[in-house]
Amino acid sequence: MGELIQLPLKAPARRNVLVAKPWEFRKAHWESSHFVQVLREAADRWEDELGVPDLAEGRSVGELPPHFTLKGGVGYTIRGMCGLRGEEEKMREAYYLVGLLDCLINQVNPILRTDILRDLYRKVFELKDLLQFHWYGPLDQVLLPIDRALHDASVYRAVLNRAATMKELYQRIREGTDTMFDILGRRYVFYCPRVGPMHHE
Repeated sequence: MGELIQLPLKAPARRNVLVAKPWEFRKAHWESSHFVQVLREAADRWEDELGVPDLAEGRSVGELPPHFTLKGGVGYTIRGMCGLRGEEEKMREAYYLVGLLDCLINQVNPILRTDILRDLYRKVFELKDLLQFHWYGPLDQVLLPIDRALHDASVYRAVLNRAATMKELYQRIREGTDTMFDILGRRYVFYCPRVGPMHHE
């Protein structure tokens, strides 16, 4: 008989992972009232060096790796996405809604300066009600940040600007938000807020 083939061992799951797919949400080991978005490789390296999740409760985590602290419009976005965590179809539809709202805020296409804008308003509010996904207060940015090396936002906006009809605009937003959704799932992890010593997940 031939020799047994040794298959590579699968890396053990991290105990602070709340849900792994389609986006990975992790329990934070520091006090924060905001979600924090970190590149997966940087997060894993930092956790391994620090000893997370075996870190004693209350011990300082020191300096976080390079990250985005999600506040304001993007704070509401990630809160809504976390509420749908684990449900990929709903999460994708919700991120399409985020793309529609971004288009509404920034009016990146000339056709949105006409009466056709009402159709986009209607579509946004229908999806918000359907998904129970809400933002509050003045909004500027709602699409989650992505490092430019992974996704060029200016290229995305140029594609939207060239759309000649609302049908084409909706299609380009769908394609763009699906691309962003996949990048966010593959390349980033999201640490959930943890406030005070009595907080439990």
